[in-house]
Amino acid sequence: MATTENKIAIITGGSRGLGRNTVLSLANRGVDSIFTYNSAQDEAAQVAELARKAGVKAIALKLDTGNTRSFDSFVEQVQAALKEMGAERFDYLVNNAGVSHHNSIVKTTEEELDLLYNVNFKGVFFLTQKLLPLINDGGSIVNLSTGLTRFCVPDSGPYAALKGAIEVHTRYLAKELGPRGINVNAVAPGAIQTDFSGGMVRDNPEVNKFVASITALGRAGVPDDIGPMIASLLTEDNRWVTGQRIEVSGGTLL
Repeated sequence: MATTENKIAIITGGSRGLGRNTVLSLANRGVDSIFTYNSAQDEAAQVAELARKAGVKAIALKLDTGNTRSFDSFVEQVQAALKEMGAERFDYLVNNAGVSHHNSIVKTTEEELDLLYNVNFKGVFFLTQKLLPLINDGGSIVNLSTGLTRFCVPDSGPYAALKGAIEVHTRYLAKELGPRGINVNAVAPGAIQTDFSGGMVRDNPEVNKFVASITALGRAGVPDDIGPMIASLLTEDNRWVTGQRIEVSGGTLL
């Protein structure tokens, strides 16, 4: 079992973007990680190596979070990884993996909505359910949401709706897991400069400038604005915070 000096986190989508930054931010705090990737195996290996250089253990596992049929096998892989780390259970779960979507409600197809549902909600729901027997009492869960559940941006309705479901799920899960001392919160980033959405915020100067213009702190976000915040939320300093939606957007559209 993990000791207080050797916490273990599971992070989905840890090979790139916010997930990568979360893995490395946790590593800098001495937290071991089991993180998932879908297709970016080389990038995942690089993240694991960087985490190990920070002095912690890190294991990358392949997972399609939209394929619930693979979850039983994944849990077995997690158990094997935990054993390799000298543990039986883990402490933190960060449901970060997701897919973007840019289309109006009127034009969104059933196939597009199914993909959003499978990855951004159904996968989060059932992967968490499958992993609950392995998380330590007193642990923490963070679900990634979006600033788009508070403010409206064109062609973002279907994506935001599924993230809104995540926020409601977060509150109910916090209530159900309260007797185990597990806190559950949703972190809602604003527009961040990553390769998410095809790198739109990072690579399109007009989009970047627009985001900066509607943000109180005057710029678009970067991964270093989010990963350390999630890492800090998982510490004992925030043990009394649960069932909350915490927006991390630099003050977008205040």
